[in-house]
Amino acid sequence: MAIVKEFKDFISRGNVVDLAVGVIIGAAFGKIVSSLVTDIIMPPVGMLLAGVNFEDLKYVLKEAVGKTPAVSINYGMFINAVIDFLIVAFCIFMVVKGINSMKKPEEVVVVSEPEPTAEELLLTQIRDLLAKGK
Repeated sequence: MAIVKEFKDFISRGNVVDLAVGVIIGAAFGKIVSSLVTDIIMPPVGMLLAGVNFEDLKYVLKEAVGKTPAVSINYGMFINAVIDFLIVAFCIFMVVKGINSMKKPEEVVVVSEPEPTAEELLLTQIRDLLAKGK
């Protein structure tokens, strides 16, 4: 029963719930960005590049034979995934930047060296006189 209580304590922490919400929202946001790239951004880019459909860009290693599908390197889909990543990374960057700008700046504590005591000043004078050879 101790493991059940430990698990309950773990789940009821705010960090776990926040993480779960973040993952769910992130997954939904990823789908939106993928649709944005695939359905809105890439068609005009492909049109500007002589009607290229990036999803169809691939290098065929082995042609399809009968029911066996072709073996290919789908670099067009990879380009879409890279653009997806860049958009998501930029959005996350902007969110973090916004959150950081709302935080109060931390006070900078300047630590200065303490003033030398009378004894330290006397010893310094004695050292200097001995160095001069008096």
